[in-house]
Amino acid sequence: MALHFDRTEYADRLARLTERMRAEKLDALLLFAQESMYWLTGYDTFGYCFFQTLVVKADGTMTLLTRSADLRQARHTSIIENIVVWVDRVNADPTLDLKNMLSDMDLLGAKIGVEYDTHGMTGRTARLVDNQLSTFGQISDASYLVSTLRLVKSPAEIAYAKRAAELADDALDATLPLIGAGGDEAGILAAMQGAVFLGGGDYPANEFIIGSGVDALLCRYKAGRRKLDATDQLTLEWAGTAAHYHAAMMRTVIIGEPTLRHRELHKACLETIRAIEEVLRPGHTFGDVFDTHARILDERGLSRHRLNACGYSLGARFSPSWMEHQMFHVGNPQEILPDMTLFAHMIIMDSDSGAAMTLGHTYLTTETDPQPLSRHGLDLILR
Repeated sequence: MALHFDRTEYADRLARLTERMRAEKLDALLLFAQESMYWLTGYDTFGYCFFQTLVVKADGTMTLLTRSADLRQARHTSIIENIVVWVDRVNADPTLDLKNMLSDMDLLGAKIGVEYDTHGMTGRTARLVDNQLSTFGQISDASYLVSTLRLVKSPAEIAYAKRAAELADDALDATLPLIGAGGDEAGILAAMQGAVFLGGGDYPANEFIIGSGVDALLCRYKAGRRKLDATDQLTLEWAGTAAHYHAAMMRTVIIGEPTLRHRELHKACLETIRAIEEVLRPGHTFGDVFDTHARILDERGLSRHRLNACGYSLGARFSPSWMEHQMFHVGNPQEILPDMTLFAHMIIMDSDSGAAMTLGHTYLTTETDPQPLSRHGLDLILR
């Protein structure tokens, strides 16, 4: 079987989950997030673009409802023993199969939690689930139950996160020689992703971000490539990925002579990320991290040019995003605990001057100082 962890680790995760379920007085949990299924059982697929759910009972028994295309996928990549296949057909409603399966599992009238806030649960699926189960049992939103358990990483998970960070560093090393006047964004992107693949890594859960010139001010991937000018700016956000565990990095590279504004913005980014390192530790919250970011950048007159979040938790994630639910934004009460993998990014997009500046990498939290997982420093990169 293609398992990335020992069975004892999966057993520990299941024990933690069922303990939380009993505390929440849930008889069963319907998992629709692929990362939840992967974390709990090793099940690895992109089949969540169709209807599928893993039912977990408070006694620890599990049954997967999926399509025929994922039957062998589940058997090969996971510890799931009970698999039920719903049949593709005209006007198929797999939630009827789900209700029948739940009845066979003796869950009629039970308290059932559902992962609604996930890309594996479309609006149509949610309506069908609610329609079938509204009179079947007591249904509640349990979107963040497993997500919260995934926040603190085990030693084995940390090993994958560290490997992912090495791959992210390798990607930067591979692409730096290609960045300069006349450099092609296509070649830069190919070198970065190629370095991850050559190192045994995986596809990331979302596209790498690349943009130069005016597109350096964008925070999302878009189609289209250009070649770099003799004086230019290039924003890159990418991640190394190992066994689906991500370690992200972000940099704006300056081609040619940097403007005074670029140097000012990099100084602000560096000061802010150093200050964040002082609160990225137990005794503080995710909201404290954002408040530090906002205070320093606002004091420098950059409130209009910064974002309303400055990072998030990372882990094993599936398309379309490597971002976890837990983000650094105002008022987030989530406590910072040891053994979290957290991506802190400074993003300043000055549309007035046309200057972009970003800076960020992934940290492993400890009992004291956070540990940067990248071997690269935070100096301004000039080419």
